[in-house]
Amino acid sequence: MSEAQKTARAQDAGPSTVTGVDRFFRITERGSTFGREIRGGFATFFTMAYILVLNPLILGSAKDKSGEQLDPVQLTTATALVAAVMTIVMGVGGNLPLALAAGLGLNAVVAFQLAPLMSWDDAMGLIVLEGLLICVLVVTGLREAVMHAIPQQLKQAISVGIGLFIALIGFVDAGFVTRIPDAANTTVPVQLGSTGTLAGWPMLVFCAGVLLTIALLARKVRGAILISIVTMTVVALVVNALADVKTWGLTTPEWPGQVVDAPDFGLLGQFSLFGAFGQVGVVTVVLLVFTLILSDFFDTMGTVVGVSAEAGLLDEDGKVPGLGGVLLIDGAAAVAGGAASASSATSYIESAAGVGEGARTGFANLVTGSLFGLALFLTPLLTIVPLQAAAPALVAVGFLMMTQVRHIDWERYEIAIPAFLTIAVMPFTYSITNGIGAGFLAYVLVKTVLGRAKEVHWLLWGTSALFLVYFAIDPIEQLLGV
Repeated sequence: MSEAQKTARAQDAGPSTVTGVDRFFRITERGSTFGREIRGGFATFFTMAYILVLNPLILGSAKDKSGEQLDPVQLTTATALVAAVMTIVMGVGGNLPLALAAGLGLNAVVAFQLAPLMSWDDAMGLIVLEGLLICVLVVTGLREAVMHAIPQQLKQAISVGIGLFIALIGFVDAGFVTRIPDAANTTVPVQLGSTGTLAGWPMLVFCAGVLLTIALLARKVRGAILISIVTMTVVALVVNALADVKTWGLTTPEWPGQVVDAPDFGLLGQFSLFGAFGQVGVVTVVLLVFTLILSDFFDTMGTVVGVSAEAGLLDEDGKVPGLGGVLLIDGAAAVAGGAASASSATSYIESAAGVGEGARTGFANLVTGSLFGLALFLTPLLTIVPLQAAAPALVAVGFLMMTQVRHIDWERYEIAIPAFLTIAVMPFTYSITNGIGAGFLAYVLVKTVLGRAKEVHWLLWGTSALFLVYFAIDPIEQLLGV
């Protein structure tokens, strides 16, 4: 074959390959480009990479019923592995820019509520069981039906509430907003900085990052969020090297002495599916699994709707494309997280950072998942980004998601009141599930008192009843003596 023929074949094969990938992920169809998808994948990873440090810290600090603790190195490996595999699976199978990893809040439940009552194997078995039950709900169509039963404007309120919630996460992660330790002797439960003022070099890095991010967004610069994260990480590295910084919090921006770290897969498969029943009894197990399912169910629902809405992927009826597959993969992620002893894995709202960078398809997940895969071996290198450099992205994304508030009809109280409670309760209670529950209950109540109860979908009635149980779980447990 001549060189001319080789060149011609290479030229033919190149566009064909690219077009095939483009067609599979519908990149052009959704108004995106490979560049945007790649930037979005990086942005999502950097805004959620903290989980590689935080999940081992939370799970590794707790003891089970017999006093055993999980190994931090093995936890880091399990966390990175589950995030890498399930994020890529979501990208290929769900075609949404929706990354997954060990869920915050859920891991705390495992560490401080489940583990003290049973062994680690039994606790992780409950997570696997919860994930399997969620998969059953998906296969039966119930989970998707609940999402379709939610009025469109209430879905938009969920997106707005998540916007405020994710902005608050950014402020809290950076230390811009802190909880006052002696709340009983003060007038407000939170404050500016750690002392009522902004102080220290890390705070300067965060504030500069916020200003840089909004300036780039206002100028409509491509890659604004990722540029800000990378720039402020470099600034943080310089500041840490030159200034006397007492603490950066969870992640310190300094070049690691050891770049490569071998993964330890010792925790994989260490779970007992039904062991908890013998440890704490059937009633307690049922209540624990119910709490896990409800939290996971609606956290994911809010995240999927919020991220999809921000990406402009909802159809005219407010439905998420390929929702059934997306929810099934999310349920499988919970199973994978429990089976790997990394706690339940779930969809991450930080994925909105990638959407803000322009990601619209699952191709961005290939980038994010690959970076988590690299983290199996390069964890010391990939965790040098301090929260103060990544958190400005969350504040910016909060603004982008907040803009959907304009679609809510504030003149109609049957929509406005539930929407307000959904939006307010999410950040104020630091929980997507709580916000959705408050909104559902308010929607059913207002429709009923207005004499329009028949307009409420029966699934919303059933879901609201479950939320009543969820919010009243403590007195119910006391009544049952568990």
